[in-house]
Amino acid sequence: MTRQWTAIIEREGDGYVALCPELDIASQGATVAEARKNLQEALELFFETASNAEIEHRLHEEVY
Repeated sequence: MTRQWTAIIEREGDGYVALCPELDIASQGATVAEARKNLQEALELFFETASNAEIEHRLHEEVY
């Protein structure tokens, strides 16, 4: 099963910052598309390297 994550993307200076609030993972890029792509890559790397305990510790199920 594939899970969808929230991406909040905001302009910051000359670029954009992308945040996944459920896991408190962020990335950045020069464009919205690049920031989104970089956030996706950061999430993939996190899940490849993090232990189950780390994932559970960082996961915020209720984001409003």
